Amino acid sequence: MYFRSLNGNSSKVNFETALKKGLADDGGLFFPEKISPLKKDFIENIENYSDIEIAYEVIKQFVGDSINETDLKNILSNTIDFDFPLIKLEKNIYSLELFHGPTLAFKDVGARFMANCLGYFNKNENKTNTVLVATSGDTGAAVANGFLKVKGTNVVILYPKNKVSEIQEIQLTTNGNNITALRVDGSFDDCQKIVKNAFVDKKINNKLNLTSANSINVARWLPQAFYYFYAFKKLKKKNLVFSVPSGNFGNICAGLIAMKLGLPIDHFIASTNSNDTIPRYFKSQVLNPKPTIQTISNAMDVSKPSNFIRIQEMLGDFKNLSYFMSSYSFDDNQTLAVVKKIYKKNKYILDPHGAIGYLGLNKYLVTNPKKIGVFLETAHPVKFSKHIEKTIKIKLDIPEKINKILLKKKKYIDIENYDDFRDKILSLKV
Repeated sequence: MYFRSLNGNSSKVNFETALKKGLADDGGLFFPEKISPLKKDFIENIENYSDIEIAYEVIKQFVGDSINETDLKNILSNTIDFDFPLIKLEKNIYSLELFHGPTLAFKDVGARFMANCLGYFNKNENKTNTVLVATSGDTGAAVANGFLKVKGTNVVILYPKNKVSEIQEIQLTTNGNNITALRVDGSFDDCQKIVKNAFVDKKINNKLNLTSANSINVARWLPQAFYYFYAFKKLKKKNLVFSVPSGNFGNICAGLIAMKLGLPIDHFIASTNSNDTIPRYFKSQVLNPKPTIQTISNAMDVSKPSNFIRIQEMLGDFKNLSYFMSSYSFDDNQTLAVVKKIYKKNKYILDPHGAIGYLGLNKYLVTNPKKIGVFLETAHPVKFSKHIEKTIKIKLDIPEKINKILLKKKKYIDIENYDDFRDKILSLKV
């Protein structure tokens, strides 16, 4: 398997090189040279396979010869050691809970898979790689956890000042060891811009051997396709649609990979918060990002979703895109109103991102009532306890995974702009 740049001006590379580079030399995102559908017998009998066996079948063609079968299965076993519950809320609405991993967020799978792969590739090397990642909340925590003490790897996390929750910031800034946190005076898009500029900065690259752990990296992005197969395994339903809370659009992009691999998915709903670049695109066919708006669903506070170009690559022209995908936006008031409604009706607690996923699904089902809908519940509600507790008037239990880090001291370096970042990153002993 080879990966090509979507900018079209770089050589094709294998999985190992795509992982380590993060971005192609021409600044483009890597994309698989081809996607071969899985055998129909595997899809039809998916309930007979374990989660590890499913993950292996899904990912093996993309990894290719870079990792042998035995080692790849070991990597997957170290990645997927928790469950993905599917909760029925209404007759045709299900919540797929993706927050049962070590950092209580859906990004644990991609981060752990990438960390294990990079550790595998580095086991016989003396060279150190620096993983540079921008986060709007959960990515940084998952990456820090996944890469903590991984041989030959340092991690630098950029996060927006005052725009992540308190628990998310504690998760980002209390790891120590090979993890460094940089607090940026700006939005997530500003953090991501710094990361992209760093990748084309030869001086930084030559010193630090950069790779990225955002969903732009194929090793972070592609494993997210597993979720859709796990949901289908439990449901085995026709007329299946998925509503995905969408910020940088990596998760819904992975869902499209699952569809391309043969999973019978009828439609995707890209549900966003007030950062509505893509919902507006579906109305005007013009990509017109506006300044990022801070919301309570902060992991989706993205106005320039990097992965949308991959979606366009897979779905082609607007007619085909709009056949397989819809997109709706919802503000904070709508988000909290549905959190309150679902708790009162079902005693089920949504986090702000899952709430937007529910809202998008519910809106789509109004005109498509025969569909079976799954929305992705992407983070544990406790990460947003300030808003959730005020809305549903109860005190959330704090999971032990969070409780044990609450008293740790936060350590970060403040960054104002790219020049400031450049000066500090080159002076750091990473």
